[in-house]
Amino acid sequence: MDINSIPDEMLQFFKALADANRLKIIGLLSQQPCTVEQLAAMLGLSKSTTSHHLSFLAKAHLVEARADGHYFYYSLCTETLEKMSKKLLQRDSLPTLADSVDMEAYDRKVLQTFTDSEGRIIAFPSQLKKYQVLLKYVVKAFEPGIRYSEKQVNEILSRFNEDTADLRRGLVEFKLMAREGGGGEYWRLDTP
Repeated sequence: MDINSIPDEMLQFFKALADANRLKIIGLLSQQPCTVEQLAAMLGLSKSTTSHHLSFLAKAHLVEARADGHYFYYSLCTETLEKMSKKLLQRDSLPTLADSVDMEAYDRKVLQTFTDSEGRIIAFPSQLKKYQVLLKYVVKAFEPGIRYSEKQVNEILSRFNEDTADLRRGLVEFKLMAREGGGGEYWRLDTP
């Protein structure tokens, strides 16, 4: 199955299971095939409501019907449940559920709020997560593999805000940069 079809298939699967009566039907059919009339009586529902639930489950390929005389017997498609459980348990497939999500939107919003049109930091947020966004933004001004003196670091940081000491401390504290000694060389760390 194409990896791009997984989200729609999973949505249909979870929508089918997002109802207490449909879950009860799955439970009953896991024990034995049943007719609409049998399921309706056991669940205390009308035949039309039970048929609606079975139709929903059939669209998700969770149940199938077999004709036997005047009755249709519904049974559980266990292979669909097994297939979906394997997909859900695969670490590789879970991140693909967020493929269409703009992962940088939050960072852009924070930068838009706390920087001016020239990219200078106009205020420091009180929330730690937002502060870290600013630090990730600032650290991009440093080249990986190059060692900087404290004076060079301050010159670069002053382009972003006059409080270079706060930025310098933050970069080191959140392991975006490392330093040698009490004011020696600084360098950018590889961050994921």
